[in-house]
Amino acid sequence: MTMNGFWFSDEQQAIRDAVVRLCERFDADYWRRTDESGAFPEAFVAAMVEAGWLGVAMPTELGGAGLGLTEAAIVMQAVAESGAGFSGASAMHLNIFGPMPMVKFGSEAQRKTHVPRLISGQDKMCFAVTEPDAGLDTTSLTTKAVRTNDGYVISGRKMWTTNAQRATKMLIIARTTPKDQVKRPTEGLSLFYTDFDRSRIEATPIPKMGRKAVESNAVFIDDLHVLAEDLIGEEGRGFHYLLEGLNPERVLIGAEAVGLGRAALKRAAAYAKERVVFGRPIGQNQGVAHPLAKSWAELEAANLVAFKAAALHDAGRDCGAEANAAKYLGGEAGFNACEAAVLAHGGMGYAKEFHVERYFRESMIARLAPVSREMILNYIAERVLGLPKSY
Repeated sequence: MTMNGFWFSDEQQAIRDAVVRLCERFDADYWRRTDESGAFPEAFVAAMVEAGWLGVAMPTELGGAGLGLTEAAIVMQAVAESGAGFSGASAMHLNIFGPMPMVKFGSEAQRKTHVPRLISGQDKMCFAVTEPDAGLDTTSLTTKAVRTNDGYVISGRKMWTTNAQRATKMLIIARTTPKDQVKRPTEGLSLFYTDFDRSRIEATPIPKMGRKAVESNAVFIDDLHVLAEDLIGEEGRGFHYLLEGLNPERVLIGAEAVGLGRAALKRAAAYAKERVVFGRPIGQNQGVAHPLAKSWAELEAANLVAFKAAALHDAGRDCGAEANAAKYLGGEAGFNACEAAVLAHGGMGYAKEFHVERYFRESMIARLAPVSREMILNYIAERVLGLPKSY
């Protein structure tokens, strides 16, 4: 952001314009087809790879653009806002900041070998953190990594693992020291970046409400052998490394949700100008106009918090409260805008040909993931307001 923080610099606007132009090649019908068929948007991701956007926040010495969270959020928001929604954003979201634990804490060999291959699209990664019985309580995960002579053997279950059908690599957190043998539950967890060995890993897509094109999986890992050099950083420090990526992800999700809401709002406003009932465009009626106007205001407010959080992160300052608020506010504003867009279309809002029903289904994603609204409010209550911890 510029020094005053309220609008983009010329360079940042140029990034946004370039992504918008690229996304224009993939129209609403392209995204509807991926949603109906479940086909991954290969052509779109290939175009984004070719343009170098997957490496927007990765260091220049590893083949990235070396830009900040602000620029990454600009890219991802432009994708969602183009009408791609979360079908487009989620297809590349993981690559934008997902490799950051390896960039920050990995060995020189890991950084130089693996990161360029992710930026170029040669490797495709998935992120295995959530478990069926642990959920947001990451320290209670039960996936184990047991030491062997040349590395570790990992066994366990993961849930909601995005892209596991296509992944060649996996970033996975597992317990290397049992919970009852560590001082704090956050200790004894280790992070690994390893091959997605399908002879040892079974990934089953989870049928879900929306975003069919980018699958989420239940993953079963049975005696997966990983080499010692697949460990990222120090053994037992995995939870700490994971925390590094949480705030950026929340900012990106918040910015993407705002983009989705804007896409819905744009369609609703266009429809409200064209659709004539009782001899006048429905947008002339305040019952239609006001919910759309209110959505615009909510989206703008959420957007400011998201880019404030990004600016704080890029300046090396604490952004925990703002990043969490950005995700919360973006999720709510995006959902409200998508709902208002469906309702503005009347019965046609329920029809796939008008596209807003897909946006509405996808708008739930940012309210549920990667952290619940309640946990965000817990965080703000404790860290900002100083209230006693509730869990």
